[in-house]
Amino acid sequence: MIIRKAKAEDSSVIAMHLMLAMSTIVYRFIGEDSEEKATQFLESLIRKEATQYSYENCWVVENEEGVVGVATVYDGAKLQQLRAPVAKMVKSMFHREFNPEDETQAGEFYIDCIGVHPDWQGKGIGSKILQFLIDEYVSKRNKTLGLLVDKDNPNAKRLYLKLGFESVGETTLTGKEMEHLQLKN
Repeated sequence: MIIRKAKAEDSSVIAMHLMLAMSTIVYRFIGEDSEEKATQFLESLIRKEATQYSYENCWVVENEEGVVGVATVYDGAKLQQLRAPVAKMVKSMFHREFNPEDETQAGEFYIDCIGVHPDWQGKGIGSKILQFLIDEYVSKRNKTLGLLVDKDNPNAKRLYLKLGFESVGETTLTGKEMEHLQLKN
């Protein structure tokens, strides 16, 4: 198994994995419960450079069967800059305003999303991605990693705490109560 930076040609497989983890949020973004439209929307954003979900901000996990996991990570200081093209695309494709709460800020690299293929869930792929991100950002780059965890997902929170993340506050994102966790060197 390898973990590598994503390429533009990975866009469709990245979109599929991100939808596994954040379909409800994407439906709220676009104002429709259409998996097809939401996936196309995400794929368009992933294919572009300098967006919140750009392939430039993605890592993919591959094994002999192909891509089995994806993580999206970006510098929290660039949230508004990376979000602007998302808002523009929501407006042009779905005729909606897009102005969700800020989920990150300067001072952390933000793990926006981790998606693991259903056939590989429960087999340690998510933990391997997280450990890789900790090594890459915290150990090698001496950066702080941050993420939000749904208050209704105690299993995920337990995993993050086990890996060394600590609670730094609470927030709301698209109407969901979330806890903000960080891991510092």
